[in-house]
Amino acid sequence: MKEKDVNIEHDPFAIEQEEWKKRQIRGRFKQILTISSPIFILILWEFLSRTGLVDARFFPPPTEIVGTFVAMATSGELFNHIGISLFRIFAGFLLGVIPGVVLGLLMGLYSPLRHFFSPLVMALMPIPTLALLPIILIIFGIGETSKIVTIAGSVFFPVVINTVAGVINIDRIYLDVAKNYGANSKDFFFKIALPGSLPVMIEGIQMGQAIALLTIVAAEMMGANSGIGYLIWTSYSAFLLKEMYVGLVLISFFGYLFSLALRGLQKKLLPWR
Repeated sequence: MKEKDVNIEHDPFAIEQEEWKKRQIRGRFKQILTISSPIFILILWEFLSRTGLVDARFFPPPTEIVGTFVAMATSGELFNHIGISLFRIFAGFLLGVIPGVVLGLLMGLYSPLRHFFSPLVMALMPIPTLALLPIILIIFGIGETSKIVTIAGSVFFPVVINTVAGVINIDRIYLDVAKNYGANSKDFFFKIALPGSLPVMIEGIQMGQAIALLTIVAAEMMGANSGIGYLIWTSYSAFLLKEMYVGLVLISFFGYLFSLALRGLQKKLLPWR
């Protein structure tokens, strides 16, 4: 028995297997911790609401909220709000991210452009996009375009700033090597600036998707007759709090789903990280 233990201790394959098993156990434990906190909150909420320790009028039990969700989904009302909000989010997100990435790369690569645009970006970034909503409504009207532009404006600035930071932080040696090999502007843009700034750029895109969700809710509360934000606001106004919580849960769910999708994209684009 002792001889067998000694052999295992000196067998690299056996040691590697043991380490792999430990990593698997740690990974499963972390997964359990990840799902345990929301489950605990839901159980606690259900208990407090059912026992009257909190007012069920304001905090209805989660099981009743699920029942309201099923009823709204069955009637088709819920999917109408979801579809409209997702269209606005994706359209505004792309309208903000694509120009933000292009301008950020150009500002990072070319110092004159950076000095020209930096004051404008820094001056406009602190202004909440919703504060500009009256001007956006005057220019684009009260239709879908104004809501999409509102989301795009809120996404644009964090993407620009993070992309510029990503390009500036690229190791200078890569730029020097590219110059020595006669790289043109296209090569600098697509083969150096874009991949080199991706780690920081994706962080900005992550921030942008969170801001897009915040913005769509506020925009739909203020000037819309459909969407998840509209559902939340009208349900609150009519004291239909179960329907309001359905909208809040949907926003939380989509925020988590989009975050997972971007993390998956990051793993594909940046496997070394």
